[in-house]
Amino acid sequence: MPPTLDAPNPPDDDDLDRVRPPQPVHYAEQALLGALLLEPQRLADTGTLDADHFDNHNHASLFTAIRTLPPPDPDDHAKDTAWLNQVLEHARLQAPGLNASHLHALIQFCPQPKHAAAYTHMIRADHARRLLRCHAERLALIATEAAGPDPAADALSQADALGRVLDDLAGQFTPHPGSLPRTPLPADVVRHAAEEDLDEERFLLATATASPRDVQQMKWLMAEDFILPLHAALWQCVTALVHRGGMVDPVTVLGEAQHHGLITDAVTPRDLMTLVSIPAGTPEYWGEKILQRALLARARAVAERITAYTDDPANTPHQLITGSRRVLADLSALRTRWNRATAPAAAPTTRPSGRAAPLPRAASPPDRPTVTAVRAHR
Repeated sequence: MPPTLDAPNPPDDDDLDRVRPPQPVHYAEQALLGALLLEPQRLADTGTLDADHFDNHNHASLFTAIRTLPPPDPDDHAKDTAWLNQVLEHARLQAPGLNASHLHALIQFCPQPKHAAAYTHMIRADHARRLLRCHAERLALIATEAAGPDPAADALSQADALGRVLDDLAGQFTPHPGSLPRTPLPADVVRHAAEEDLDEERFLLATATASPRDVQQMKWLMAEDFILPLHAALWQCVTALVHRGGMVDPVTVLGEAQHHGLITDAVTPRDLMTLVSIPAGTPEYWGEKILQRALLARARAVAERITAYTDDPANTPHQLITGSRRVLADLSALRTRWNRATAPAAAPTTRPSGRAAPLPRAASPPDRPTVTAVRAHR
């Protein structure tokens, strides 16, 4: 017979730190704690389970107490409540709202103490889901705020942290057939840009037209990185001329644009000429800004897709891991191009005088036209 406590009434669920309707993991935590309170030797069935794996603070405090205190003698435990009272006293240091009623209710709730390992697995699986969601939300926040001196590096660092979490979880859960999640993924968010962002794309087109030699080194920038489709198409026109070894100036770019069908009633030849006729700074400078925006947008999309996986309770831990890894891989190509774009410049050449010639790379343009001036020119 299990030891009985003085308070037989089950605890009020409102005291158990819940802010949402109880999920399956809530009942798994109750069942596991009931098993451990009833048969403390079942602690060996929990493996490396930690208090941080629990979703409920009170439950985590009780598990900490159970794992910290020496287990009682089974015969003595069947006769009195001394060990249970010690567990309660220890747990109340972190969860003062606990009382004997909670422990009694947990013992009564446990269906089968011998199933402690199964309850443990459910707790670990839900913790994996919450952990992935936390890292994905952090990635989305970093990519959205784009704060700090190097937001791209911050986003990639968080993506690496998410990858390490996936690697760690992969070693904890056994693979099984049907490992791809069937969760419908959110559609790609349409990228909206401020006028300043569009002006940066215009500056790139103009500086690339004025400095076609620099464009040869910018294979890391692709049309898909642009926000405005017209700008993406004009970039393809410029790069096509450069790669063919053709002569590049506003007029030849206009001719290439005509062959690409860019001249319409809404986009006149004068409009296209204007877009490639106001250079400022270097193409690399504007190209890196455009690529950084594209990288952050992709990081946000990756985070939203992983969050969608974690929000679907039908996904098993292995499905979450497999699906998240595939989504995270979508960032790899952009990461490679970003690293290529921001790699240190080649060593400077030496002048006859012995002084090294500086090779500024992607420097901020000192004479960048104001947005007002650009609009006035257009």
